[in-house]
Amino acid sequence: MVSLCLNSLPLPPSSCPQKLTETSSSFSNGSIGTALKPIVVNGNPPTFVSAPGRRIVAVGDLHGDLDQARYALEMAGVLSSDGQDLWTGEDAVLVQLGDVLDRGDDEIAILSLLRSLDIQAKAKGGAVFQVNGNHETMNVEGDFRYVESGAFDECADFLEYLNDYEYDWNEAFVRWCGVSRIWKDERKMSRNHWGPWNLVERQKGVIARSVLFRPGGPLACELARHAVALKVNDWIFCHGGLLPHHVAYGIEKMNKEVSQWMRGVIEEDTNRNMPFIATKGYDSVVWNRIYSRDISDLADYQINQINAILQETLQALGAKAMVVGHTPQFSGANCEYNCSIWRIDVGMSSGVLNSRPEVLEIRDDKARVIRSKRNRFSELQMVDYI
Repeated sequence: MVSLCLNSLPLPPSSCPQKLTETSSSFSNGSIGTALKPIVVNGNPPTFVSAPGRRIVAVGDLHGDLDQARYALEMAGVLSSDGQDLWTGEDAVLVQLGDVLDRGDDEIAILSLLRSLDIQAKAKGGAVFQVNGNHETMNVEGDFRYVESGAFDECADFLEYLNDYEYDWNEAFVRWCGVSRIWKDERKMSRNHWGPWNLVERQKGVIARSVLFRPGGPLACELARHAVALKVNDWIFCHGGLLPHHVAYGIEKMNKEVSQWMRGVIEEDTNRNMPFIATKGYDSVVWNRIYSRDISDLADYQINQINAILQETLQALGAKAMVVGHTPQFSGANCEYNCSIWRIDVGMSSGVLNSRPEVLEIRDDKARVIRSKRNRFSELQMVDYI
């Protein structure tokens, strides 16, 4: 049975500090004989990353589809194909563009997998970064409109798993990806016995999700480790898109405010309200779609206006290009505006388009799309997509 006693719930160590301060950390290649300089990370959560000489791979929206997530990571050359979930990217840098949550059943398992890969990558001189998307902020806000029934079940299972095993948070969280399938199969067997319409179990799932994702909850604090805007070398990564007024406000400041809100931290000069400029409104960082619109639908003056906004943003950040997710691209990952913007959400989740995974690779400051050779594309209608 799921216990909802918060006093017994393992929390991430120092997950809800009273104050967040900018930090700088570095980690170097563990291999002998390499001349690569260490990766240097500035900000808490990470905002500016210097990763000299590294191969960078970016993966778009995953929406709770663990199988497609694994396939995309295998394509990117950072995950083993033997089912052992081992990092194979050596000193590469992986960036995931948000929207791990909603529309699929294995959200926490994907978050667990990415954390495990980050630990393994750092031991090799690489790194894994995530940026939060609109579906992460929606769930911390308590908006569960797009949560699948299986995802509520996963929350109930995960909360029971945390309460049953007195691991420290890091060990328990990292291990979840490896054991989640067992819990899922056992739940299916139980359902076959008790019937599909168990309202008590559904209620437990909703309560469990509220406990885990509320500001200050264990998974909200996990999400708080990630930025909404991240600069790696000369490339900007965010879910929807940065605009000039975001840069003027300060991306470090935005990242910090979103992180504090997710952690439930209140400082004297802040309030409990979620950071509007980053997380709410059509022109916020996680909701902006201006750069993802199909150019064929735009007039010339609109194209020129959008390009001017993009160039002003990049110039203010000293960046070469921006990489975004959020809006599925029916033609596959692509670039526009002289490749100043890359759009890499291809709707790979079975809860969205179930399209063939694609990832972006950046080597020596040049980008290319890695496309699947496996024909798994399914033409589905995208209805009520957020």
